[in-house]
Amino acid sequence: MELSKLVYLAVAALAAGIVMFFASSKERNEKGEWGNGLQWAYLLMMIGVFGILALWVEWSLTAVLLAFTMFTGAVWLWAKLVRGKGQPEKAALPDANHFRDYMGGFFPIILVVFLLRTFVAEPFNIPSSSMRPGLVKGDFVLVSKFSYGVRMPILNNVLIPTGKIEHGDVVVFNYPVEPKTNFIKRIVGLPGDTVEYKDKVLKVNGNIVETDTPDGSYAYPDDNDPQQQIDTQRYHADFAGRRFDVLKKEGEAAVKVDGVGYYQNLATQNGIEGQADEQNQNCVYEADDSGFTCTVPAGKYFAMGDNRDHSADSRYWGFIDDSLIVGKAFFIWLNFSEPGRIGTVIK
Repeated sequence: MELSKLVYLAVAALAAGIVMFFASSKERNEKGEWGNGLQWAYLLMMIGVFGILALWVEWSLTAVLLAFTMFTGAVWLWAKLVRGKGQPEKAALPDANHFRDYMGGFFPIILVVFLLRTFVAEPFNIPSSSMRPGLVKGDFVLVSKFSYGVRMPILNNVLIPTGKIEHGDVVVFNYPVEPKTNFIKRIVGLPGDTVEYKDKVLKVNGNIVETDTPDGSYAYPDDNDPQQQIDTQRYHADFAGRRFDVLKKEGEAAVKVDGVGYYQNLATQNGIEGQADEQNQNCVYEADDSGFTCTVPAGKYFAMGDNRDHSADSRYWGFIDDSLIVGKAFFIWLNFSEPGRIGTVIK
């Protein structure tokens, strides 16, 4: 695999940490503190290992955090057992073992981060314009991890049900074609639904979701070339009590059938077995690119981007399995270029 600059930085951090570790003093100073060199050595080594696992070995962030939590937790428990065994008075004294002291000391912090990110909320950066006009590139959103159930880390199966995905929810999920990547789209089809998109009018179970009359223009900079502007029309949608806007560009096809084959081949190349077959069995595409009809299988969802003509979504790469769901996006908490968007509730 091709190594990114971040991987090289992670390796450099690990190497620098190792060098500093051997060069630094392993004794506490007159204040009873470990030297700055040793502190930086441990910090750099942890950053390096974290980066290598996440970027080079390509573990998910949840998997890396779980590994760090288990490792530092074991060291923390070791420190408690060794220092308190038979000599309670020693437990109150500073640990003479710098490895136990540092690794065990990281445990409470890493544990809190792991629990919050896994079971409460996770930040997510909007990487493209596929969800305009509601979400723009550069938005940082919070994703509720418990809206659809408390899930087992890594396996992601629901342990404790707390709610169900509903029509119109904006959901973050693992991209079915490349599960290590997160996507964000709006759920338009639930298990058993019939989703029809014909002449750029969306129907779910025969009910029209969005108007076919434009309500004003909407322009935004192209993601790949900010100097270029993309001109679209805004349309209103009213879906299961949710009101939001979608964008469509005049002259664009409802679905580019050639693109469907591209994503199916990509899924096959990435070892995602059955994704293409399931899509072919449950979807019918018009040869003239005017639309499609899909029946959503059990345990699956159908998602589309609000920026209809500039979104790679379920019409191209198929259905989302429930095991790929990350959580429900509900709040914009940061945007460096447009601070006024901070605090916006996601509709």
